[in-house]
Amino acid sequence: MPFPRSSGILLHPTSFPSRFGIGDLGLEAYRFIDFLRESCQQYWQVLPLGPTGYGNSPYASYSAMAGNPLLISPEKLQEQGFLSDEDFAHLPAFSVEKVDFEQVLQTKIPLLKKASENFKANATPLQQTEFAGFCESKAYWLDDFALFMALKDTHLGTSWHTWEPEVAKRKPEALDHARQQLSAEIFYHKFVQFEFFRQWSQVKTYANMSGIQIIGDIPIYVAHDSADVWSNPNIFCLDEQTGEAALMAGVPPDYFSVTGQLWGNPVYNWEELQNQDFKWWIGRFEAMLDYVDVIRIDHFRGFETYWAVKRGEKTAVNGEWIKAPGEELFETIKQRLGKLPVMAEDLGEITPEVAVLRDKFEFPGMKILQFAFGSDAGNPFLPFNCDRNFIVYTGTHDNDTTVGWFNKASDYEKQRLCLYLGSLDPEGIHWDFIRLALSSVANQAITPLQDVLGLDTQARMNFPSIAEGNWDWRYQAHALTKELADRLRTLTILYGRAPQQK
Repeated sequence: MPFPRSSGILLHPTSFPSRFGIGDLGLEAYRFIDFLRESCQQYWQVLPLGPTGYGNSPYASYSAMAGNPLLISPEKLQEQGFLSDEDFAHLPAFSVEKVDFEQVLQTKIPLLKKASENFKANATPLQQTEFAGFCESKAYWLDDFALFMALKDTHLGTSWHTWEPEVAKRKPEALDHARQQLSAEIFYHKFVQFEFFRQWSQVKTYANMSGIQIIGDIPIYVAHDSADVWSNPNIFCLDEQTGEAALMAGVPPDYFSVTGQLWGNPVYNWEELQNQDFKWWIGRFEAMLDYVDVIRIDHFRGFETYWAVKRGEKTAVNGEWIKAPGEELFETIKQRLGKLPVMAEDLGEITPEVAVLRDKFEFPGMKILQFAFGSDAGNPFLPFNCDRNFIVYTGTHDNDTTVGWFNKASDYEKQRLCLYLGSLDPEGIHWDFIRLALSSVANQAITPLQDVLGLDTQARMNFPSIAEGNWDWRYQAHALTKELADRLRTLTILYGRAPQQK
């Protein structure tokens, strides 16, 4: 659906300041929303919010529908009486600039387990009723997820396909036995999901009351080692004997990597999904719309044709394009759920057929300014080549920051950019790019917070195709100044993107 002329900021909650080593859903989330309101932004775009494993990537979650326990605010748990000052007496000296995920896990998980025990022992009747209602309403994914995580804990974090066959293949008797043996662990995982969604719901309500809508991400694929694949193996392309991915997802060589990107996720068994009238996908969209206002579909290209790489390959070079039933999927979702507030991440090798699919459902696509200056006037990312039903980004979480990009740009790109701009902003190239994005005809303009702050490559969020060392950037509490909000508000109003100018 087309969106009104507006703008917003891209930021993952892990990047908030916090004394617990990682951003969470406490006070700083509300302060960030205040900054958005004061600067006349109307959108907060987040990355996926699911529980992460190896590499800490939000795009490789243990569940397509669960929330990340590390985002839970211990201070909010304290307000409910489930933790105390004494529990925070010996916090380690966390870095304020980067997330040390291992250190965070060692600190926060014991706090969450203690809060769970205190909830079980001391929850009020109202809290118990709310918990029971949450578990009932989310049972369609929560029951399998909680059991999966409890089993994963007992198997020391190993992937489900290596578990004993009767559990890996979900034999009913084995699962019943596991539920009985692991009832305490299952309760814990249900509690942290209850608390995540309670805290997130409060943050979202505050955002919506402040005139801010939240854009959430649906990664097209889910991790192989996830509750989704374990509990729905028939809708994924798996090896029947080993349970490993028989066909792996990725993309061929592109701007980001000369060997492509081999993600390792199993691709979908689309024939089986069609036979089920896309029930799993409909449930996934419904779950997303429980806690975001707008859905950005990551790797939209894969709903038209997808890159599939056979098991055993080490890179994504030797793959093939396979047709996907995207039109049928989105027609079914539209019939079941109505016209959806969806955006399409249509970057990479985009064929005319992908554009036709995107436009048929009026999904806005994406334009990245960092891609605009490496060729001639026909470059589709140049602002004057952009149509209204698009979102213009200075860059995304997969790009360098704008300052970092400019520092590494070729002489040709710098020359083209300077000619295009006429002159450079003395306050920095990032303000040039923010101005270009806001002034474009595109209905929406999104800027990563790193670009608002004018930070260099040290603040980059992700290096595609590199498995480790990503997703750990954090800003400091003093960064969101009144001066920044004023400047961003002035430009937002100037280019007709402020709320009152809709």
